[in-house]
Amino acid sequence: MDEEILELLRAKLNLSDSATITQEQAFTNAGLPIKTDLIIEDGSKIFLVEIKSRVTIDAIARLNLLKAVLKKQREKQYATNLFPVIAGKVIPLREEALAKEVDITLVQLPHSIKLSTSEYGPQKRIKITSNKSWKVITRLLKEKMTSIRQLALLEDVSYGWAHATIQSLINQGIVTKKGNYVGISDVNKLLNGVAWERPFENLRATEITVEYDSAIPAAKEISLALKIQESKFAFTSYTAGGLYTGYAVRHDAIYLYLEKGGIDFIKEAFGTGETKGIAVRIYTPDRDVFSDTKKIESITVTSPAQTLLDLAGLGYSGLDIAKAIVDSYARI
Repeated sequence: MDEEILELLRAKLNLSDSATITQEQAFTNAGLPIKTDLIIEDGSKIFLVEIKSRVTIDAIARLNLLKAVLKKQREKQYATNLFPVIAGKVIPLREEALAKEVDITLVQLPHSIKLSTSEYGPQKRIKITSNKSWKVITRLLKEKMTSIRQLALLEDVSYGWAHATIQSLINQGIVTKKGNYVGISDVNKLLNGVAWERPFENLRATEITVEYDSAIPAAKEISLALKIQESKFAFTSYTAGGLYTGYAVRHDAIYLYLEKGGIDFIKEAFGTGETKGIAVRIYTPDRDVFSDTKKIESITVTSPAQTLLDLAGLGYSGLDIAKAIVDSYARI
């Protein structure tokens, strides 16, 4: 759903920050093959919202019929405080008068808006590993249960994007909604979705063997050398995950995001050309991974959110440590 439409409805209907929005709701259980574009629940109020290019008598009649049937049946979730709404770009005077007669609220939409009411519908899957979506998802992991509005505010993303992301996850059975709050209910399905959508090993640029017996001492010395060189870098995957959680990880390799210019330096300063030693697996970032790093035991590591994304991208091999990150996410 277009963010501008959602914000306009929020203002015109005087919705609270805790209002929840469900898209393309069917009412077959009411005995009617009728859908509304949006259901907005705000406290005890329930808004039945249709979005049209032009408000028509047919649209008014269908929505008025739905309201009447739902009130007559007194279904538990639609028993009281039903408010039918039609948002349209063109509102003829005759239809405006008729809507007023049957207590249907009309909301004028700007003519510049391009309507696509199914854009974020149930069949649309948002890319969960995109920057903005992953910010919303990891914030939800941190908060456990919160409102979509709060997720948008905390991560400085638009309400429309936060809503689209959460709705897509609800449709996939990853997130559940209780009242005005949402929470992740299937971590395994979430992590599997990341592995399918963004395989971490696709980002690997090269691998260099360095003459160390253990991964952590190697990471410390490489981290110090790259810092002196003023290179952009951050250790990730198992290396960062082990430092964040204390989880026992493999000791024969370290995992490093590095700007291209730093690869030659690592080869010259630390490479041995031998097969025995610690493998430095170097990855080319597909997003900004350097702005939100942390330092643990003198090693510069990716943020918890980026570390989790990369570990999940390893699929089954990274599943246990990825779940350890999830379990401790609110504390790290």
